[in-house]
Amino acid sequence: MRLVQLSRHSIAFPSPEGALREPNGLLALGGDLSPARLLMAYQRGIFPWFSPGDPILWWSPDPRAVLWPDAFHVSRSMKRFHKTSPYRVTLNHAFGKVIEGCAGDRDEGTWITDSIVLAYHRLHELGHAHSIEVWRDDELVGGMYGVAQGTLFCGESMFSRAVNASKTALLVFCNEFTRQGGKLIDCQVLNDHTASLGAVEMPRRHYLDALDALRTERLPTHFWVPRTLFAPER
Repeated sequence: MRLVQLSRHSIAFPSPEGALREPNGLLALGGDLSPARLLMAYQRGIFPWFSPGDPILWWSPDPRAVLWPDAFHVSRSMKRFHKTSPYRVTLNHAFGKVIEGCAGDRDEGTWITDSIVLAYHRLHELGHAHSIEVWRDDELVGGMYGVAQGTLFCGESMFSRAVNASKTALLVFCNEFTRQGGKLIDCQVLNDHTASLGAVEMPRRHYLDALDALRTERLPTHFWVPRTLFAPER
């Protein structure tokens, strides 16, 4: 196993099975963040993650953290909160504001560089990257974004500026995603927060097999059309 230097003249990636064990999943460095390369990466179970000042680093960890959307864990307190939630949840209404919100989050934002923001804006404009927004009246208080791969959604980051805002984004998205035929959400690497929401670890080989199957499936054509997913009762 060795770290591979990518060429700027080819979007090809090495096999994820060749990723390093330590640090877990580091596969390659270099290349660029063009839409074609990013899409090739997601199709192969690879994603970029690097700090400001570092070269672009590409990862495919083993095991992989995933969330079966119909297994999303809703605590009793969250169920009570959601019944009288003050939040409105929309889809693809404010992608730019969501990724900027994630970039400004102290825990998540160190890796969401200006180049990442620009790259995912391009993916959004091409119809591949999507956002879920949580609003309190007209104020954006939370959200999440990621990249669609058929009936699999690769979650990238979320942020919250108000109580239960990011959980509301994921809860509402999971409900609608499942209802419309969505099968799996990629969470990349398991942490305490995603584990508390029902995410589990899956061997990389099993994740890659699932990705190969699910990325060729299709959600209804209207699924990613900007719309309101949830509105509070008045």
